[in-house]
Amino acid sequence: MGYLDEEVKRLQSIIDSIEGRVRDLETKQFGSSSKKTTDEIRMLLIGPPGAGKGTQAPKIKEKFNCCHLATGDMLRSQVAKKTTLGREAKKIMDQGGLVSDDIVIGMIKEELDNNPECKGGFILDGFPRTVPQAEGLDAMLKSRNQTLQHAVELQIDDALLVARITGRLVHPASGRSYHTAFNPPKVAMTDDITGEPLVQRSDDNAEALKKRLATYHKQTTPVVSYYKNTGIWKAVDASQEPGQVWNSLLAIFDNDKAKAEAAGSGILNKLAGRS
Repeated sequence: MGYLDEEVKRLQSIIDSIEGRVRDLETKQFGSSSKKTTDEIRMLLIGPPGAGKGTQAPKIKEKFNCCHLATGDMLRSQVAKKTTLGREAKKIMDQGGLVSDDIVIGMIKEELDNNPECKGGFILDGFPRTVPQAEGLDAMLKSRNQTLQHAVELQIDDALLVARITGRLVHPASGRSYHTAFNPPKVAMTDDITGEPLVQRSDDNAEALKKRLATYHKQTTPVVSYYKNTGIWKAVDASQEPGQVWNSLLAIFDNDKAKAEAAGSGILNKLAGRS
C-alpha cells in the first residue's frame, strides 16, 4: 500500500503542476485568469468604409451573444443616457472639439462593466484608429485581466468599394446597414427589424469616398502594424460575397476554439483518470 500511496501522490503532483502551467498559458493566450470558454469573444474589426463591417458584426454578435461597440453609436448612447462621460463628451462636441481617447476608452469600459450583452464578449468597430488609442485600449483591458483575441482586417481594393458605397443603405437609429445589390432589405428602403425607413448617407459618393479612404489608410496602416506585432492580426478577403467572408471569419473562430480546447481540461481529465 505504501508504494501505491506514493505513486498516487507523485501523479497528483504532476497533475497539479500541469494544471498550473495550463492556467498560466490561458492567462497569456486569453487575457484572463479564469478559464476561457468558446462562448467568449474579444475582437476588433478593421476595414475601410464599405468593407462589410456592418454586415458581419451582427452575425458575430448573434453567434457569441456579445455586444457590438461601434464608436459612433456608443457615443450617441452615452450622450442620450446622460452618463458622466456622455455629458463630458457632449460639452466637448458642442464646442466643436474632438472627444479625447480617454473618454472613448472610458465609454468602452463603461459598456463592458454595465452592458449585459457584453458578458459574451465584444466586437469593437471604429476604434482604435491610432497606435496611442490601441495602447490605451490594451492598458484598459489589462486592468480587467483581459486582452484582445483578434484584430481582423477586412481587406478590399479601393476600386471595388465605389459600387459598394454608392449602393449602401443605413438604418439611422441602430446603424444596421444594407446594400441595394449585395445585402438588400426584405422590403425596399425599409429596415428588416423595425420597419422604419432606410437612408443613404450624404457622404456615400465617389468623391467623398476617395477622401475618406486616403484618411483611413493613413490612420490604419500603423494600427495594423501594431496588431501584427502583437500576433493577433488576421486578414480576410472582403471582396468575396458576404457568405464567403463569414466562412472566413468562422475559420478564425474555429481555430480559436481548437486552441481553447487544446489548453483545456481534456488532457488533465485523462491524466487524473490514470491516477
